[in-house]
Amino acid sequence: MPRAGPPADDPVALRSPRMCRFFAGVMRRQMARSFRAVRLLRPGLPALPEGAPTVVYSNHPSWWDPAFHIVLTTTFLPRHTTFGPIDAEALERYGFMKRIGLFGVEPGSRAGAARFLEVGRHVLADPARTLWMTAQGTFADPRAAVPIRAGLAHLMARVPGTVAVPLALEYPFWGEKRPEALAAFGAPVAAPPSKDVPRAVRTRNLQAALQRGLDETMERLSAAARERDPAAFEPVLGGRRGVGGVYGAWKRVTARAAGRAHDPDHIMDHTT
Repeated sequence: MPRAGPPADDPVALRSPRMCRFFAGVMRRQMARSFRAVRLLRPGLPALPEGAPTVVYSNHPSWWDPAFHIVLTTTFLPRHTTFGPIDAEALERYGFMKRIGLFGVEPGSRAGAARFLEVGRHVLADPARTLWMTAQGTFADPRAAVPIRAGLAHLMARVPGTVAVPLALEYPFWGEKRPEALAAFGAPVAAPPSKDVPRAVRTRNLQAALQRGLDETMERLSAAARERDPAAFEPVLGGRRGVGGVYGAWKRVTARAAGRAHDPDHIMDHTT
């Protein structure tokens, strides 16, 4: 569908590559300091169709989710420029986020839905740009079945060829002082051929496929998290190891006295 021009507060025009690189570095350091490790469940990011507009949509278990998005996209899609929706009120409080590809929408309103569709279509007009979003729209436990919002299905119905990649996130404690940051990508969901299919039916079918893709990806990550096997994951960032304090110092001294290398981990004997 044609448009007269770019939307107001065009995030493509406002995005600063320099600011994005700076903020990505900050988020990578923050996650490395705050987690035992950042890990991606194997086999990792699936192959994406060449030249297809791409959306990555995730569950929303934590404040850390947008930071995790940034770490994953800079690691696995470094040539893509990324954008994402955020609550318009929050964006007004943190105006610098307009410079890193975020655009404001009013959740739960017709105006917010219209803004999301307008900006989403503008972003996806170039396949080198990728949209990342927390599709549940609100914080929810990673083991809970929470319906995703319909906005993504409506967007895909309006942008031919769009592929959506489900992303599950979880932050469990395994046995160390700091938690793990775990992620898993699912199989891409593509819009079916639209010929002779009314948009309402197409959107409803897409919504069901998107929900199923995220649910299955979350279940796969949940099972792997319960197994606590680091070998099932690809290391993305090595975080901070050990418990520190008196116990950490005691482990270091006893390792040295025994003539062996010091392993700061409390339980797990593995590398990141």
